[in-house]
Parts: sequence; C-alpha cells; structure tokens
Amino acid sequence: MSDMTPREIVEEIDKHIIGQAAAKRAVAVALRNRWRRAQVEDETLRAEITPKNILMIGPTGVGKTEISRRLARLAKAPFIKVEATKFTEVGYVGREVDSIVRDLVDMAVKMA
Repeated sequence: MSDMTPREIVEEIDKHIIGQAAAKRAVAVALRNRWRRAQVEDETLRAEITPKNILMIGPTGVGKTEISRRLARLAKAPFIKVEATKFTEVGYVGREVDSIVRDLVDMAVKMA
C-alpha cells in the first residue's frame, strides 16, 4: 500500500466494485493520507493531516461496506461490520457499544 497512489488505489477497488467513482476517489485519498500521516514524526504536524476517520453515509446497497472491506484489505487493517441498531446504552436490553471496540481489537489481534 505504501507505494500506491490514490489513482492506483481506485484502480484496485475498481476491480471489485462498479460505480461510486466519487466515493472511491475520496476514500483512496483518505487512505493515502493515512499512510502519509504515519510517515510524519512530528506529533503536532501529524495531527494536522486529515482525515483521521471516514464516515460513509448512504442508502442500503450502494457499496459502503464493500468499499470499506477492500480498503481495509489494502491497508492490511482489521475490519468488522457492525449493525449499530442492536447496540444500546449500558443498562438497557441489547449489546453494549463497548463490544464494538472489543470486536475490533479481537480482529486486530487475530491479524497480528
């Protein structure tokens, strides 16, 4: 991933996903910025390189999950898909939000 340009990232995603050109370009730039941020040693400067996170919003079936899954694979990063409607505040019936973080950590440990 370290030597891939945003254009090359989009080309790789294009092998698996049709359409969503603007979304693929945006996440490709974000992934490249993630790599660039990791190369900067100065903590203050590193904090200025954005985006740190990506929020993908859209109707069901437009490719948000698959784009995310492909990006995670390119970045060699853990990926979990969570249906957030099942989660509740502590003390209510349902799964606690903290379990999302535990699931992600478990996935990262398995990848290591």
